[in-house]
Amino acid sequence: MEQVFQHFRKDEQPFIEQVSGWIRDTEDRYAPKLTDFLDPRQQFIVQSIAGQNEDIITTAYGKFADAERKRMLISPSYFVPSDQDYLITMFEINYPSKFVKLEHPDILGSLMSIGLDRSKFGDIRVEDNRIEIAVEKEIADFVRANVTSIGKSKVQLKELDHDHLFLPNSETWVEESHTVSSMRLDTIIASLFNVSRQKASLLIHSGKVKVNWAYREQPSFELHESDLLSIRGFGRIKIGIIEGRTKKDKIRLQIGRIEPKM
Repeated sequence: MEQVFQHFRKDEQPFIEQVSGWIRDTEDRYAPKLTDFLDPRQQFIVQSIAGQNEDIITTAYGKFADAERKRMLISPSYFVPSDQDYLITMFEINYPSKFVKLEHPDILGSLMSIGLDRSKFGDIRVEDNRIEIAVEKEIADFVRANVTSIGKSKVQLKELDHDHLFLPNSETWVEESHTVSSMRLDTIIASLFNVSRQKASLLIHSGKVKVNWAYREQPSFELHESDLLSIRGFGRIKIGIIEGRTKKDKIRLQIGRIEPKM
């Protein structure tokens, strides 16, 4: 286990131990293990650890096309999953859109306010006056019964059929290549958004920077592959492949970028 830990962050160790337990259960019971919704970094960790065992396979599914948050199946190599095996229920949120406008943070806050952990629901997509969310089937009835208002607006949740044409991902990722001097959070922000290190540190200390949906307030925080950065007012960055170093000892880095909507 120590050899596994050295490739990941210290604060990721509890999740790594959990993943290792899932893999052991799959081996012992010779049956698939279904996870909650995982963010891209967590998916990467599961794939990395399970990939060391040739008798285990991992698959991921989030219902939406190009879903970011997905449930994963850790399975014996013989297992071929279907979409239904991931136990995801899709809801449309109906509300009086002529009188009020609901945004992504409104829906997220409402779901969290009824006691749900973020791992219990997947992507939230908003397009004009349409809102769709993916939730775990195990809690679908609870969500339907308890999400009756968002903000000051009354809402109704309608379950969508399996063959419904779900909302597409309106975000466009642009791939870029960069060279950076280090993988420190302040260095990455300064390099990729063309601001000073001082400005990058100020953004971090003022609580405007998230890494994998968690606020990080240490400029020296080290970024890894598959990390997702969200900088308020600047947009989002996904760390892709770290390709090695240049002759001047700079790090060659592939990223994906989403600019903020105007």
